[in-house]
Order: sequence, then C-alpha cells, then structure tokens
Amino acid sequence: MTAPFDFAPLLAPGTPAPAVPWKGFPKYNFIGGHNDAKHVPVDALIAAATAVLQREGATLATYGLNSGPQGYRPLREFLAKKLKDHAGLGCSPDEILITSGSMQGLDLVNSLLLTKGDTVLVEQESYGGALTKLTKLGVNTIGIPLDEEGLRLDIVRQTLEELKNKGIKPKYIYTIPTIQNPTGAIMGEKRRAELIKLAAEYGVMIFEDECYSDLIWSGERPRSIYSMANGEGVIFIGSFSKSIAPALRVGYLVAKWDILGRILGLKQDAGSGALEQMILAEFCTKHFATHVPKLNKTLHAKLQVLREALAEQFGTAAEFGDPKGGIYLWIKLPDVVDTQKLAQAALAAGVSLNPGPEWSTNKAYARNRLRLCFANPDPETIKQGVAVLAEVCRREFGVPLRSANVDKG
Repeated sequence: MTAPFDFAPLLAPGTPAPAVPWKGFPKYNFIGGHNDAKHVPVDALIAAATAVLQREGATLATYGLNSGPQGYRPLREFLAKKLKDHAGLGCSPDEILITSGSMQGLDLVNSLLLTKGDTVLVEQESYGGALTKLTKLGVNTIGIPLDEEGLRLDIVRQTLEELKNKGIKPKYIYTIPTIQNPTGAIMGEKRRAELIKLAAEYGVMIFEDECYSDLIWSGERPRSIYSMANGEGVIFIGSFSKSIAPALRVGYLVAKWDILGRILGLKQDAGSGALEQMILAEFCTKHFATHVPKLNKTLHAKLQVLREALAEQFGTAAEFGDPKGGIYLWIKLPDVVDTQKLAQAALAAGVSLNPGPEWSTNKAYARNRLRLCFANPDPETIKQGVAVLAEVCRREFGVPLRSANVDKG
C-alpha cells in the first residue's frame, strides 16, 4: 500500500490551516453577506439570459466579449449612468473595470499600492475580509475609531501628523462611508469634504468601498467621496452582491485612467465571468431601478424583526442602533461576554454569528460585540434564532438575566 504523500514541508509560509469540510448552513444563519432568497429575481434573470445569449452569444468566442479587458461594455455603460444618478459620480465607461466581486477589487488595489511594512489607515471596525488581506500582506494597519457618522477625522488628523513626524506616509485611507460595515453608519457630505481635504493635505489616497450603498431604506444618500473629489486621489469599488445576488460574484472598480490602466495590467485572469456580466447588463438596464426598492422594503422589515427579537430576548443586555440601510446589525453585549466563545457555543446549537474581533482592529474593544446578518433568514427564523442565541448566552455567561418577557408562558 502506498504511503500518503507528505506535502506539508512544501507549503508556503503563512499558509492557512485546512478548511473544515462544508456540511451545509446552520439552521439559524446570521453570518456572511447572504441575501433574501425570495428577492433573487430568478424569472427576470432567466429572461435576461435568454435574450442576451440569443442576441450576443457568439461573442463568447472571444475573451472580453468584444468589449476589451475592462469588462462587458453594456454593463459598464449601465454602471456609469447608475453611479451618476445614485452617487453623483461622473465617470465614463472607460474608467470602470468589472471585477470578480469587490474582493478582487480589494486585491487589485492592494497589489498596486502595498508592500510588506507599508502603513494604511482603516476604520477601527471594518470589513473583516479587508482586514484579513492586510494582515496577510504584512501591512501596518492602523484603526481609526468611529462615531455615529463614521471615521473620526480628529483622530485621522492626529494619526497622520504622528506618522508624518516619523517619516511615514500611509498608502491609503480605507473607508466604507455609505452603510458602513459592520456599524451601518453613513458619513455626511460635510465630513466627506473634510476627509478629502485632509487626505490631500497629507498626500494620502482614499480607498472608498461602496458595496452596501444601494441598500438605503430612503433611497437618498450623500454624494460619493469619489464624486466630491472629482476622482482625484480616490479609488472606488462597488458590487452587485448585495443588490442582486452574492453568488454572481460581479463587482466593479472606478478610477482615473492613470490608475486604472496600471490596475488593468495586474488583472491577469483573462476577464471576469462573461455570462454574469451579460445577464446583469440585460437585467439591470430594465429592472434595477424597480428591483432595489422592493428588496430594501423587505430588508428593512427584517431588521425591525431582529431588533424587536433582541429587545424581547436580551432586554437591556443588548445595545444596538437602527441602521438606515444594509444587511447587518452591530450589537454590544455586557463586558462579561466573549463573543468568540459565544460563537462556538451558539454554532453547536445551530446559530451562526460573526464575533466582533473579526471585524475590528481593536480586539479588546470588540470582544463583547457581534455582527448579525438579517437578510437571509425569514422573519420567523430570525425570532427563533435570537431566542436560541439568548439561551446559549445565558447558559455560557449568565446574561441576559431572565426577565418577565422571557418567562411568560
């Protein structure tokens, strides 16, 4: 019998531990960026696929669909109009690059700008995927505390000045200014203008992540930082993952050509998925403007179900806000709770959650915080899941204390 080949000595340094085999989603799934299954526009996507393939299917014979390496041109044309109408962002289709999800956009920007030992500024609580990538690159990541409007610019200025005195210039300031992940904060235009001025003063780029900005309940939002800066010193990324479906893996990057042209040289994948781009362009041109408000109405209702369930099950032991959009709720529990330990115990009971330290540069601050994604479970599942989570938390940490609401019946 042949002995198993030992490939462990061949692994590159820093290779992550092997993944656990997937066994399906837990019963109460509150993690990741999953969305509402009933609002995936399946019939309209089928119609769009049929129409565009009948009309242009032969272009699949060429890389880039006869649109060049930046992606399917009708999709870029839709995005140019959508970004102008939605975010005040004026750009041409030639200043847009289609990516394989916004995560590829993150990788491309990091590949362009960062080497080991570089410094970047990020929001103290931020997208866990972005933080993980920076850690893997060996980058010095400095977290800037947030308030109800996002980045605290007084701390940004203080940090930039301290770094300047040490001869260090950060490569960029990474921000999610519209429906911040995980807090849900929205940065107002006045603060955006101040951030642009501050970044220019210290010669630092702004990396603007707008992946959640379509999901605003009112449909009204501040202009993008990219727009307010006329694209100077700003790189912008977005995605269809939250507005249409995460499994489509289609994102986009916007930058002036002097930057985009260099990024394009780093995108060595022969182009992002062609079918997804063709179908999205066909669908979005006809239906995006009516689809998103319907999705937002459902998401807003689910958020309120989650907030009510938390209030009923946890009482004052859980502190949380009322975000104006998005798919996440950022929650603070009493100091005695360690949400990383809570996550393990909850998963054994069928509840998945994102512990706070995975979404923060300040692990101690985020120790008793967690993020719940409310978009995928139906309302009744949300209620049941929160009840199970409360019972696990009570068993493991003694909170929440049993209240009259919990003991009824």
